[in-house]
Amino acid sequence: MSTEVRHPRSYGLDKMSAREIVRLMNEEEYVVIRALQNAEEALAAAIERVAAAYQEGGRTIYVGSGTSGRIATMDAAEMPPTFGIPDDRFMAIISGGADAQGKAQEDAEDDEHAAITAINELMLTRRDVVIGVAASGRTPFVLAAVKHARQKGVWTAGIANNKGAPLLSAVDLGILLDTGPEVLTGSTRLKAGTAQKLALNRISTGAMVLSGKVIENLMV
Repeated sequence: MSTEVRHPRSYGLDKMSAREIVRLMNEEEYVVIRALQNAEEALAAAIERVAAAYQEGGRTIYVGSGTSGRIATMDAAEMPPTFGIPDDRFMAIISGGADAQGKAQEDAEDDEHAAITAINELMLTRRDVVIGVAASGRTPFVLAAVKHARQKGVWTAGIANNKGAPLLSAVDLGILLDTGPEVLTGSTRLKAGTAQKLALNRISTGAMVLSGKVIENLMV
């Protein structure tokens, strides 16, 4: 997986000055923007589907583990105060539950049964949308959730940061954010997580714009 390999530009990270670390990380953030630009078509498709779900009275459910789950939880939590919508219209499932929002629950990402249970508890309908988020694109919790939702006839999307990731082919719409290796090897809370945050910002904000929750560029 490209997110797990060593980045040749940061082999000497432990010898860099503070200014050099900042400069390198700043330069690497351009990779995030390019990844999002390359995913514009897929992101637009996700916006349109989430908007349609909202207008039909459906919900958007994010699913993630670790960093991805916390990012998803944050985006969902910010929707009601930003757009004045009910709390249940955007929701997030994170492996390990509420405890995982503030403290890592490493083993929880492998719990497929918990993912299926969480999906069942939501009593999904075909008006809903489920979006899985995983840097590796192969997290068992996330894969189990989107697959189970899709079996129920729910439209699904998946956001991953590795080409050919199983998540991208397990859903109706795969969104690849190819951010490559991290400055700190394997720490996907960096570029991969940043790209995920920006992607969810685009999807949720764009969907609300299309749903009439914005006048000109003002929140209503």
